[in-house]
Amino acid sequence: MMHGVGANYVAMFMIFHYFCTFKNKRKMIIRSKAPLRLGLAGGGSDVSPYNDMYGGYVLNATINMYAHCTIEEADNGKIILCASDMNMQETFEVADNLPVNGKLNLHKGVYNHLVRNGLIQPRAFSMTTYSDAPVGSGLGSSSTMVVCILKAFVEWYGLPMGDYEIAQMAYVIERIDLGLNGGKQDQFAAAFGGFNFMEFMKDNQVIVNPLRVKRWIVDEFEASMLLYYTGISRSSAQIIDEQKKNTSSGNVDAIEAMHKIKQSAVDLKTALLLGDMPRFARIFGEAWENKKKMASAITNNVIQHVFDVAMSSGALAGKVSGAGGGGFIIFLTEPRNKYGLIKALEKLDGKVMNFQFSEGGTHGWKIFDK
Repeated sequence: MMHGVGANYVAMFMIFHYFCTFKNKRKMIIRSKAPLRLGLAGGGSDVSPYNDMYGGYVLNATINMYAHCTIEEADNGKIILCASDMNMQETFEVADNLPVNGKLNLHKGVYNHLVRNGLIQPRAFSMTTYSDAPVGSGLGSSSTMVVCILKAFVEWYGLPMGDYEIAQMAYVIERIDLGLNGGKQDQFAAAFGGFNFMEFMKDNQVIVNPLRVKRWIVDEFEASMLLYYTGISRSSAQIIDEQKKNTSSGNVDAIEAMHKIKQSAVDLKTALLLGDMPRFARIFGEAWENKKKMASAITNNVIQHVFDVAMSSGALAGKVSGAGGGGFIIFLTEPRNKYGLIKALEKLDGKVMNFQFSEGGTHGWKIFDK
């Protein structure tokens, strides 16, 4: 018979063992989220072959709109994938490879890559995702979803991957494995979060420089900015294809415009850190004019009409976030004129969206089902 410290130790061990055994019988649920981003300047210079030939600079910032993922362990021998915002669901037997057939390809792409590289083992689970922004919004929603799903698996399996590794793997999955056209900024923005100045170089080298923007400057920019959703969900692939062809063929006007877009990221970074809104607005507007020279589909009659209304109602400058052709438009205005601008845009067919800048990138956590 044990007494004193020994008896207390055994009792504590038995309680701990019981707790662990009980907990392990409960179903684990893994959740993750990743922030969407506003492309402020330099977008397109992160796309090959331009960045391979000349290097690219991008200034972006994440906002309080997210991609969301939940993974639930299962013991039914099934893999269930569901994108609730797209009303899509598929069910498979547990397998090493899921068919990439145009439906839920991002979900399957992450799973297939991790299994193929021996990072996870095939097992039963269900996955549910949704995004706060529609596909084709210009906020990097597809790439952000890949980062979000990948982060959920990283959390589930305890994979030793930091922000750079997650962003780079997400890029490989989306651009190489799945063959989807696009640049590199979205994956790194979702992984790192916050305000970032990014450098894109040869051989897929990326340097992310987090910016320490003072709180009053963030507040001033939030007071001076608004997002307008055109209601047009567009595929960026066609626009990016044309940009690539213009660079590869040596189109002088397009390449010169991209040089100026790249430089605008440097100039806007300075204006941002100084809180110089008038300078920021001037460069912002010039960057949009240069961006329109990169591909014919970047703007259209709908977008131009929105710009005409906005500029006649107090907007100082604006640009389409992302590749162009639709999605969200970022407008800058003097805060005293913001309400009038909102009212003018609300008369159009799109929607004015409230937002705030967010700190921190993708993150995940675990809970246990009761």
